[in-house]
Amino acid sequence: MLLAAFCLSGQAKDYKLPKPQTKAGMSLLEALSKRASARAFSQREIDAKTLSTVLWAACGINREKEKKITAPSAINAQDILIYVARQDGAFLYDPRTNTLKQVTEKDVRPYLAAGQQFVTQAPVSLIMVSDQSRFGNRSRGAADMGKYDAAYVSENICLVCTALGLNTVPRMMMDTVGLSRELGLTPQQVPLLNNPIGWPPAK
Repeated sequence: MLLAAFCLSGQAKDYKLPKPQTKAGMSLLEALSKRASARAFSQREIDAKTLSTVLWAACGINREKEKKITAPSAINAQDILIYVARQDGAFLYDPRTNTLKQVTEKDVRPYLAAGQQFVTQAPVSLIMVSDQSRFGNRSRGAADMGKYDAAYVSENICLVCTALGLNTVPRMMMDTVGLSRELGLTPQQVPLLNNPIGWPPAK
């Protein structure tokens, strides 16, 4: 199943992702040995099962009873929100329900490109946003903690993409003002990193 049918009758909707794979791909050590940044992508769609697996590896729930996630998180704030950007809109990933909630039908990938047009060629980009409000009264160190947490999630994305045969590259460049507006972010929700992902181009 592809993710091309998120929108029905022009209305935003929630989309339940299939259960992620947890035993696919290669070993962690092999993924580390092969990990490399790649900036070229084919136009082949990323199917729902693969996207679900990537999102779960990024910061999905891996300890159901405790509701804890795959990525380290300062004071277990779980501040990193992942937005999925596609040609047909942007969606917020909810790791607790394994669903995507559409926040806009607009293609926000040009805001991520910031002059690097290869970004708009990737069928999917994952945007890491730190919700600083989740740090509560620790606001003094929230900016740094958010940056570290975003880096952990981005590294998870890099490794799972390697294991599944996808290309990706972690990036800081983006129009954060325009992106925040289009995604409806609050002042405490800060875009920090993005990973365009896609299958390698045909050789």
